[in-house]
Amino acid sequence: MPQLYETILHQCQDQCELLIVSKHRSIAQIQAYYDCGARDFGENRAQELLQKAPQLPSDIRWNFIGHLQRNKVRAVLPYLHRVCSLDSLELAAVLDKEAARLSRTIGVLSEFNLAQETTKTGLAAAQADAFFEALSQFEHLIPEGIMVMGPHVEDEAAIAAVFRQARALFDRLKKNYGGPQFTICSMGMSHDYPIALREGSTQLRLGTILFED
Repeated sequence: MPQLYETILHQCQDQCELLIVSKHRSIAQIQAYYDCGARDFGENRAQELLQKAPQLPSDIRWNFIGHLQRNKVRAVLPYLHRVCSLDSLELAAVLDKEAARLSRTIGVLSEFNLAQETTKTGLAAAQADAFFEALSQFEHLIPEGIMVMGPHVEDEAAIAAVFRQARALFDRLKKNYGGPQFTICSMGMSHDYPIALREGSTQLRLGTILFED
């Protein structure tokens, strides 16, 4: 097992799960982490997922973490364990329809752009209640939490403030709309995961740091 991976798993302990971001990584690199016991991997491009998934073990839990185009849903949904980037009711409707066609349910995380960065997708905090009320109409979607990206700044206090806001939003949504499977506050990436852990993340999304030579 790679030493850093083992160290981060120890830091997570029972608080947090680790999602390995495998975009742009080879089959061999992904298989190596699978052989260490990892089962949760994240991809952000439909075509890359469709190329990789058939070549890797079928018990990998693939998470889609990028912007998912509605016309790609039918192709990728058979491989997906969860969609982590639900950012519109239009996408929710397509996911629900395709999940029904497959006679299955799909876990979803609602993506929020709390840093209010124009280069990122995601809902505004002010949209949260209306969005989750509307989600209840989709019988084949299981709301499992939220996903948030920290701001790309050097100021750790600013990053912590966004993660603190995310955790408060997660707690409020869980109380008002969440069922027993609403457990994921996904925040923290390679450059800011220690801050995310301190602020209550329950899922880290790590890629670069795990694949550095």
